[in-house]
Amino acid sequence: MLDNIILLLPELGTAIVQTLTMLAIGLATAILCGGPLGLLLFLVDTGQSLENRPLSLALGWIVNTVRSFPFIILLVALVPFTRWLIGTSIGPLAASVPLSIAAIPYFARLVEKSCKEVPRGVIEAAHAMGASEWQIIWRVLLVEARSGLVLALTVLAISFLSYSAIAGVVGGGGIGDLAIRYGYYRFQTDVMVVTIALLVALVQIIQFAGNRIAHAIDHR
Repeated sequence: MLDNIILLLPELGTAIVQTLTMLAIGLATAILCGGPLGLLLFLVDTGQSLENRPLSLALGWIVNTVRSFPFIILLVALVPFTRWLIGTSIGPLAASVPLSIAAIPYFARLVEKSCKEVPRGVIEAAHAMGASEWQIIWRVLLVEARSGLVLALTVLAISFLSYSAIAGVVGGGGIGDLAIRYGYYRFQTDVMVVTIALLVALVQIIQFAGNRIAHAIDHR
């Protein structure tokens, strides 16, 4: 068992880097695209300052539709688009495309939920003092919801760590790909155990870091 693991150390290192790469790209896309989308979902909802019922329904429908796809199906369905976008449908960069697309609506809903937890009186007070919508977003919503947003990003990171492992089914690389090639196809149980241990360790690290950061910036 130990000999197999030692021989696989270079591949394990590569798999970890590939997994972290997929995770980083997915999270960056979620923040850059899903964050503003979540804010928009909140602002155009019923009773909010930019209330727009048709837009709210349309955005909600799009977000819910993308979220309704099981990731493995979305992964396969986006193969032509992925191949057109980056020239291949295999590897960590290719797997990052469906991961990013799935991350946008997922994080958008988490951002919307975090914004709804901000006391309405705080927002009304900012409006009463003449704050613009831009000032309310940056100085009220994002400040008051920052702890919840960090926890939301933590939840997203852990969820998409498992999604990145699923990407290994179609040659996406990473820890999941290693587990399938050696632990499943070659029946090397020791490799499967190591990959599971790696995923568990990564989840614990992400959750611990997220909790500490959220606690540190929570002013309540």
